[in-house]
Amino acid sequence: MSWISLILAGFFEIAWPVGLKMAQNPASRWSGIGVAMFFISLSGLMLWLAQRHIPMGTAYAVWTGIGAAGTFLVGVWYYGDPSSLTRYLGVALIIAGVATLRLAH
Repeated sequence: MSWISLILAGFFEIAWPVGLKMAQNPASRWSGIGVAMFFISLSGLMLWLAQRHIPMGTAYAVWTGIGAAGTFLVGVWYYGDPSSLTRYLGVALIIAGVATLRLAH
């Protein structure tokens, strides 16, 4: 159950930067800030639950890894952020590191 909480925390970690991106548009500023605040709180709660049974360093690394890789992909796919083979390789290395932490647990 702790790993499920941690994976959910990682996905919620992706959502709050999206809220901040939404807040860049004056028409959706306050709703974007609300989205960001909601998901950062939910992400933190799920991380807290996960850390009951997963070592802090492992949980934090997995949480930030999911958040970083996921936010990168959302940025490229939905917001037109720059992409290149090298940037995708960097994200693949993050994912490999997260997988290694999970397998080593």
